[in-house]
Amino acid sequence: MIIKKLEVGPIMANCYILGCENTKEAAVIDPGDDSSRILMTLAQEKLKVKAIINTHGHFDHVGANSKMKEVTGAPIMIHADDAPMLAQLDRTAASFGLSVENSPAADRHLVDGDQVSFGEITLKVIHTPGHSRGGICLYTKGSLFVGDTLFSGSIGRTDLPGGDYNTLISNIKNKLFALPDDTVVYTGHGPETTLAREKSSNPFLR
Repeated sequence: MIIKKLEVGPIMANCYILGCENTKEAAVIDPGDDSSRILMTLAQEKLKVKAIINTHGHFDHVGANSKMKEVTGAPIMIHADDAPMLAQLDRTAASFGLSVENSPAADRHLVDGDQVSFGEITLKVIHTPGHSRGGICLYTKGSLFVGDTLFSGSIGRTDLPGGDYNTLISNIKNKLFALPDDTVVYTGHGPETTLAREKSSNPFLR
């Protein structure tokens, strides 16, 4: 599997491009900004986008949805609980002193247990509310894309609308920690980690 990480936008969110090496079909996870960089990377790798997946609806993770859909024609996918946020990006970004274009409506509402397939890769959807009501993680063998659910040595903030600390901790411990310890965790901000490392050393999860 091809994995390309791009730090995008003023809040340095991680956008991930996942590509199937054999078919060159791809998914883009959390295109938060800098659509030109994302599109250039796709072109360099000769990848064709089959899905635009948002782990949650915060503007720093979805801000390039509109341009990505316009250029690639790929469907936008997000959990239904966060889908209304896509039409309010301009207002939420403005509260941070930033400007973001609203996203087109989602083409597919994801639910817990759903699968998203492209090429020979299948991602399993894990609903992990707590940072937002519709937060999801995406798992394929050995790799877990967690958005802002979990970070290296930390967790997603829970003081924003729809956040809940106890719910977030429960979902991490009961859903994510049920996966193999050697799973690599690709976070929404900052460096990668592993589930084993977070189980043993994350101060929020001991």
